Amino acid sequence: MQLSIVIPLYNEAESLPELSAWIVSVMQNRGIDYEILYVDDGSTDDSWKILSDLCRQNPAIRALRFSKNFGKSQALHAGFKRTRGQWVATMDADLQDNPEELPALLELMRSEGYDLVSGWKRKRYDNLITKNIPSKLFNWAARKTSKIQLHDFNCGLKMYRSEVVKALDIKGEMHRYIPVLAASAGYNRIGEKEVAHQARKYGTTKFGPERFLNGMLDLMTVHFVSRFGRSPMHFFGAFGVLMFIFGFGGAFYMGIDKLFFNTTARLITDRPVFYLALSAMIIGTQLFLAGFIGELIIRNEGSKERYTIAETLNSSTDS
Repeated sequence: MQLSIVIPLYNEAESLPELSAWIVSVMQNRGIDYEILYVDDGSTDDSWKILSDLCRQNPAIRALRFSKNFGKSQALHAGFKRTRGQWVATMDADLQDNPEELPALLELMRSEGYDLVSGWKRKRYDNLITKNIPSKLFNWAARKTSKIQLHDFNCGLKMYRSEVVKALDIKGEMHRYIPVLAASAGYNRIGEKEVAHQARKYGTTKFGPERFLNGMLDLMTVHFVSRFGRSPMHFFGAFGVLMFIFGFGGAFYMGIDKLFFNTTARLITDRPVFYLALSAMIIGTQLFLAGFIGELIIRNEGSKERYTIAETLNSSTDS
């Protein structure tokens, strides 16, 4: 199979028939061997009923449904795990991503040997204040932090080599920074292609104002994990040792001063510096232990699914 298309969704019943027909038309016209894998993230509308009908009509369409809303990152993780294609594409279910872009992305992957190609929505049809400006800010911060020169990290339209998505463990809300996660896993051949963006045709966006704060916190997490995720001791241990040496040095100096130079001076415990030194040693020890515990967790915790699948359709050949 050439191409697997993973589409996470939440309450997109109106868009699904049109989106499926559009994708199938593009794939058939270009002679691409494909599958579409929908991941219903606990929708409360008729999305699952419509997906059931689509799966009966076309065996190339597969679907799975979460028992409740777990989030887009978990939906992508579940979809990636079950893909069978040599290449894997992702797109949103709201008709804002254009399926006509998929053949060009696939050709770019083949010709340039990329691990990942990310779409760039240069012209967006979203709200300027609530989405466009914050998106530009996040992308600027992500470029500066990760050193990956992409214009649109969070574009839903992306394409990957199969082994890339199989290697990724997307947690929390890290779907915004998949290119950073891929690069930290050693997949550094990352390309970008300008793609068409369309205004939302049905319904409303599922992301509220909290996505801005979450996005910045996730960026800080990604930056930390990409640098120290495999060796937390290098971060916590280093600061812990420095803090302990600073505190111990201060305490040692006060002890020598009291024993040999100022024997009649006030007690060491009456000096404020003593408590600073003691606090530094305690904090240093705690930081060192945090790094040690982090190392133990990394070595004993495998990749765990953080979602519950309630139903699957056309899933007899799931990997």
